[in-house]
Amino acid sequence: MKEVYRMTKDELAKQYGMKGLTEEQAAKNLETYGRNELMDKARKVFLKFFLSQFADLLVIILIIASVISMISGNVESTIVIIAVIVLNAILGTVQYVKAQKSLDSLKETVVTESKSFEGWREERNTGKGHSSGGFAFA
Repeated sequence: MKEVYRMTKDELAKQYGMKGLTEEQAAKNLETYGRNELMDKARKVFLKFFLSQFADLLVIILIIASVISMISGNVESTIVIIAVIVLNAILGTVQYVKAQKSLDSLKETVVTESKSFEGWREERNTGKGHSSGGFAFA
């Protein structure tokens, strides 16, 4: 038996019973289901992410420590602890924004290319997705 990666598209179709899509079926699937591609997750809003920095267990412990320090009358310790908490939140948010920008630039530079066979006509695709129901060779 010949290795799958060495087979032609006609040999694969015969062995695995693949029929592919006609151009009409591909167009209908494209209209019905849209492109077969990964969707971006909804991004966190800047303020929401900043506030989420205060939900970390260590930060909550520091907030409790600052309250205890304030109740005991130690103002300097309270100010230092609160400053550390706010600085941590600012640095975490800045790091998150930079990471998002890096991911966006990577998405723009990475181009995946594959061949799809719709109506047994070979098409080159550059990462924009195929219609659902067809098959592609990466």
